[in-house]
Amino acid sequence: MTAQKKITVTDTILRDAHQSLLATRMRTEDMLPICEKLDRVGYWSLEVWGGATFDACVRFLKEDPWERLRQLKAALPNTRLQMLLRGQNLLGYRHYSDDVVDAFCAKAAQNGIDVFRIFDAMNDVRNLETAIKAVKKTGKHAQGTIAYTTSPVHTVELFVEQGRAMRDMGVDSIAIKDMAGLLTPFATGELVRALKAEIDLPVFIHSHDTAGVASMCQLKAIENGADHIDTAISSMAWGTSHPGTESMVAALRGTPYDTGLDLELLQEIGLYFYAVRKKYHQFESEFTGVDTRVQVNQVPGGMISNLANQLKEQGALNRMDEVLAEIPRVRKDLGYPPLVTPTSQIVGTQAFFNVLAGERYKTITNEVKLYLQGRYGKAPGTIDAKLQRQAIGGEEIIDVRPADLIKPELDKLRQEVGALAKSEEDVLTYAMFPDIGRKFLEEREAGTLVPETLLPIPDGSTATAAGGQGVPTEFVIDVHGETYRVDITGVGVKGEGKRHFFLSIDGMPEEVVFEPLNNFVGGSGGGQRTQASGPGDVSTSMPGNVVDVLVKEGDVVKAGQAVLISEAMKMETEIQAPMSGTVKAVHVAKGDRVNPGDVLIEIEG
Repeated sequence: MTAQKKITVTDTILRDAHQSLLATRMRTEDMLPICEKLDRVGYWSLEVWGGATFDACVRFLKEDPWERLRQLKAALPNTRLQMLLRGQNLLGYRHYSDDVVDAFCAKAAQNGIDVFRIFDAMNDVRNLETAIKAVKKTGKHAQGTIAYTTSPVHTVELFVEQGRAMRDMGVDSIAIKDMAGLLTPFATGELVRALKAEIDLPVFIHSHDTAGVASMCQLKAIENGADHIDTAISSMAWGTSHPGTESMVAALRGTPYDTGLDLELLQEIGLYFYAVRKKYHQFESEFTGVDTRVQVNQVPGGMISNLANQLKEQGALNRMDEVLAEIPRVRKDLGYPPLVTPTSQIVGTQAFFNVLAGERYKTITNEVKLYLQGRYGKAPGTIDAKLQRQAIGGEEIIDVRPADLIKPELDKLRQEVGALAKSEEDVLTYAMFPDIGRKFLEEREAGTLVPETLLPIPDGSTATAAGGQGVPTEFVIDVHGETYRVDITGVGVKGEGKRHFFLSIDGMPEEVVFEPLNNFVGGSGGGQRTQASGPGDVSTSMPGNVVDVLVKEGDVVKAGQAVLISEAMKMETEIQAPMSGTVKAVHVAKGDRVNPGDVLIEIEG
């Protein structure tokens, strides 16, 4: 077979590569110096934006993601900039009204995005149509995306049917997005061949190398008619990232599929990012390498890292194998959704709860309830009817496009954020992430934006950080027979009687708060809380943050009634009253950090 044209390349170095390996922590200051060389390579596009990128900018890096986009556009004038868009979810974890989708796509295009890779976590094409129309209205490239997965209900025929539906919606190309590294070489060839036979559009291959076979998958895709591959510069490639750019360029050089990219220039760029990667060593985990278990549990690499941190926080890292074994069971119960944001978090967090609680579905997250109600779209397979009844009771199951039930909300969002928003982009930042978005805008207004600390680089040099530079103060402590090395790497601001310290505990970064033990629980702060022991003590089974308190002192509640909502792993969970009675005391407020066993609310019978 002879290629009709050379293979074109998108490099993920400025988005998915560091998301997959470094928890999306790369800062704009480390991107801009290499942009002149990146712009000379001749890439078809550079992926620079997506949900986690936007989130990390606002939450951790204290950078305006819109300003990052504008700076990259100015520094990369000859290269298309690309983003990953979650269909009707945009960059967030819920569906937005159509007017918000229109406004977001328009502003993203105006600020520098040329290619929108649009996907839906359920592969429900109804959730793609508004975003596709919005992108086409801007004159930019709309790419329809198949979120690849395997299950008894996912077949080549089903994926081709989705491809035809997206073609009919007017997409300019089709991407196969293999977010978990589930593709195998011959399955890739079969799927690409079927798509090219039915649909006269360019086909793009995006595959993570979690199982160690992504480069073989890309070669089989190319041999069967694929037009384009996604890669990552080698110093940020492989494992849970993508095949190395230089490796794929070298493999195709001198063939009918030659990319035409400059291998020597790419190697210079690779050396630059080799040094940059060391700066962010604190965000790497042991779960970013090749792991063929993904072919069984289907868990994307970034999701595994998140689960590992949550289990470590619970002192239950030894139960990781149990969680990984539970994930496929939860996925089956939910009708085999692909594991990609936000369904990967929905399934993974529920599996986490099931294992740690010692009882399946003893606690069901709010997101699982919404999923089972149809609020995310149509499940690919059959949902477990018993679980569905348990989760939503007699509530109505919806079968329309979820966004059809959402009234226009852009004006309401403008009113909510008020004068904090200095532009329409600020309104959209708030819309994507209301809590952290508002906090970011408030800190910007007050001039108190402080990014998280970067720990010293292992070779002895230091990285600039909010907590300052220099050699950390090291302690070795013993707790219950276990020895830990604790490095204090910076001191944050003091306020409300608390002092923030930036620590590294056995290489894991953490911000901690020290406060006097006699500041016992007063609503908004939370000092040392007592441990739950009475029948009316309300507590949580996992660490997280309080999203909302639903009761106040003196309220009469019934057993099983939701009394507060907590958030962990970006998923919300209702915490219920253990008994009927009167609320005697409320010890938490919105935004408080809570830990397992803490008394959060007291109820008297």
